[in-house]
Amino acid sequence: MRKAKPKKRQVLPDPVFGDVRVTRFVNHLMRDGKKSLAYDIFYSALKIVETKMPNEEKSALEIWKAALDNVTPQVEVKSRRVGGATFQVPTEVYPERKEAISMKNLISFARKRKGRNMAEKLAAEIMDAYNGQGGAFKRKEDMHRMAEANRAFAHFRF
Repeated sequence: MRKAKPKKRQVLPDPVFGDVRVTRFVNHLMRDGKKSLAYDIFYSALKIVETKMPNEEKSALEIWKAALDNVTPQVEVKSRRVGGATFQVPTEVYPERKEAISMKNLISFARKRKGRNMAEKLAAEIMDAYNGQGGAFKRKEDMHRMAEANRAFAHFRF
């Protein structure tokens, strides 16, 4: 490679919980640079989760973290050309990419949901992911199923 790898930017913790993962999630949620609006959406989604799951012993933030862990893929498939044929090769996902994939999946499936506003849709997707259902969880299961089906091509890993 000719150019040096760019340095990783330091992400500051969020103002309410003091958690860096929350800030990363809000950065993925943000559109057109409107970070304060993204924070409002996230915090109101957590409030909705808290009101709809009162009998849960965990806090809303812990539910969100568990939901993220539930939709985090361990393996993914990458296309690899070998002698004119293209194979779907299962590869392990790096930790930073795992987190990014899970956050993006959670947000994208929340956006696709039917609902009144983004906070309600995000809260519904978080609760579904926590319970092991919903679009983001299904996407993770499909990724794992795809990797399992193509396990025979694992020796093409690069």
